[in-house]
Amino acid sequence: MNIHAALNLETFQFQHVEAVKINAESTLHLLNKIETTYPDKRHIHVFLDNARYHHARILKPWLGANNRRIKLHFLPAYAPHLNPIERLWGVMHKHVTHNKHYAKFNDFAAAILAFFYKTLPDKWPIFRDTITDNFRVITSEKHMLVQ
Repeated sequence: MNIHAALNLETFQFQHVEAVKINAESTLHLLNKIETTYPDKRHIHVFLDNARYHHARILKPWLGANNRRIKLHFLPAYAPHLNPIERLWGVMHKHVTHNKHYAKFNDFAAAILAFFYKTLPDKWPIFRDTITDNFRVITSEKHMLVQ
């Protein structure tokens, strides 16, 4: 089971693409899905690691389009501890795969997707700090500097 995913750190909404292989095509599919999910946002900031498929040539025309609202921000190399999606995978494994056996692949896949679409939203307050750490959403309305 290959899941290419993104997590909204403000709303904890989980977006994913299931793919035969995680590569530039699945990245493009995920970025399209993210942009479609947020039609009212002027800018969508996506933080990601430096996997080769995140820098692939086929992404450049898509990212360079005039109407593109997604802005990519690459985390430092060899720093998976800074990537919230990597932390989310860890929480998922703790709750779904560690010390558990699934007789059928479909049961395993269903348990993983149930975690993301049921357990994650229901227990977000418990998981939030483990996943987000120092990532916080600050809006200019709440934190305006008065000079």
